[in-house]
Amino acid sequence: MNGVREMTCRPHLKRPVWRFVVLAAAGASLAGTGLAAVRVAYGNGPADVWAYAGLLVALLGVACLYGAVVQVSADAYGVHSRTLLRRRSVPWHDIADLRVYVQYGRHGEEIHRVEVVPRGGGPTRRLPLPASVSSGDRPDFDAKLHDLRALHRLYGTPESHHVAVISKRTAGRGTAVPLTLCLLLLACAGLAAWFVPATESLKQAWMSAAPCTAGATTEEGPGSPVPERSRESEEDCLTTLPAVITRAEVGKGKQRSRLYFAESRPLERLSVSREGAEGFRPGDRVELTVWRGEVRQVTGEHHVWREHFPSGGEVAVIAAGCTLAAGYPASLVLLRRRGRRLPADEVLPSALPFAGALAVTALWLLPLCYLHPTTPPTSPGTLTWAVAGCLATLGAFTRAWRATRIRTPQKPAAPRTPPEPSDEDEEVFLAARFLEPTDYNPNNFGTHIVLGGGPPAVTPHPGPGRFAAKRIPAERLTVKDIRRPRGGDGDGVPRSWQIAELDDAGRPVHLTAAPTDLARIIRALTPARTPANVTRPDL
Repeated sequence: MNGVREMTCRPHLKRPVWRFVVLAAAGASLAGTGLAAVRVAYGNGPADVWAYAGLLVALLGVACLYGAVVQVSADAYGVHSRTLLRRRSVPWHDIADLRVYVQYGRHGEEIHRVEVVPRGGGPTRRLPLPASVSSGDRPDFDAKLHDLRALHRLYGTPESHHVAVISKRTAGRGTAVPLTLCLLLLACAGLAAWFVPATESLKQAWMSAAPCTAGATTEEGPGSPVPERSRESEEDCLTTLPAVITRAEVGKGKQRSRLYFAESRPLERLSVSREGAEGFRPGDRVELTVWRGEVRQVTGEHHVWREHFPSGGEVAVIAAGCTLAAGYPASLVLLRRRGRRLPADEVLPSALPFAGALAVTALWLLPLCYLHPTTPPTSPGTLTWAVAGCLATLGAFTRAWRATRIRTPQKPAAPRTPPEPSDEDEEVFLAARFLEPTDYNPNNFGTHIVLGGGPPAVTPHPGPGRFAAKRIPAERLTVKDIRRPRGGDGDGVPRSWQIAELDDAGRPVHLTAAPTDLARIIRALTPARTPANVTRPDL
């Protein structure tokens, strides 16, 4: 305990903020005065500019006022927060824990905030302060959090003794965002599937359209897009019209490309693709093919442009792709449901195995949807393809389900007779890292631990050889516990690894590695002890 009896957290640079608030309020007043004067003198014309300027300055003033008055304090009663619109106080006996909630900005930056967990369940609440938006202000955030937790230990009863960090990888993260994304993708898939029959029907109608046999009455003129159609043209026949291109405008980037026609006959201009505009030159005589009142094809001597009609298969592929894409956020929701009984800061398994299963499904489902958008497969080859794909998908999802199981760390048993170190053993390099810098892991340089051929040592390389190796003082280390990764361990620890909590002569040290490698390393680090010196009977 550091003797803290109360704590107050305010925004930095409060005096300049207040100055800006005064200037913003003055600007809003001037804008309002100018708005009234303009309305009196000139009516309602130019007043909109003043209105927008006054509104903008007023909003800036309100935002700065919020940043100036926000405050969080803690004393013997509890935690008190004050914002521009409301004030809240929570007594210590109603607070189960204080933890860190990590938010993520648009560019991946991490924003750390303090979250209050109520006792007995209920929604958590994030405090407006303290907050950390970069690594530069992280020490000040950690100091404020340390003071809050010290007051909680003094006046309350915390349910945990370590700082829980809720990140995007942990079990305590909410499911609202992935669930919403999943529903949106499913809605897009349903909308695309609804358009499949109509799109396929339109494509087939265009492909089967024949030239008109009866003379269609035409009524051409500037600005008239197409001739007036006869009864036969209304039955999806094709009408051809001559035209002369005066200019081809090739759009840049996402701009549309256009063809312009002489004397605006039969129409002034036509939007085409970029490749279509590049294929024609001024003065080219072309034929325009009209179908259902629109120009669908431009035929020249050296180039032909046709309007693209998407087939039902293409739209079916979009629908299937949206459905498969919805499977990934659905897998995130599933993993959080499977880990709902875990501690809130424990890292969940990765959803990448489910992403692999979805990719396997896409390999056979998308071609099948493209070839059979509206009818089920009937040929023996297609049926075999569908059945084989379903079996492959079933196997992939079964493996993904097993790969994402939450495995409880197994405590390795200490050997009855520890093996004597031998210099003749073969060297084995195992990927492992100490999370804290020590005398045998200066500046966290170690990436592997070498066993055999000598005492265990930390190395910055996967071998061979013990170049730059630092010997691990196994006689100082005592294994306290083995656990799964937590949010506070950082994103550098793989989800499938485990962490051993060690005691290094009174100093806590954490070693992380894959479960099998970690058990092997611990067995090598465990020296011979008498029963009185063994901390845990199962290690």
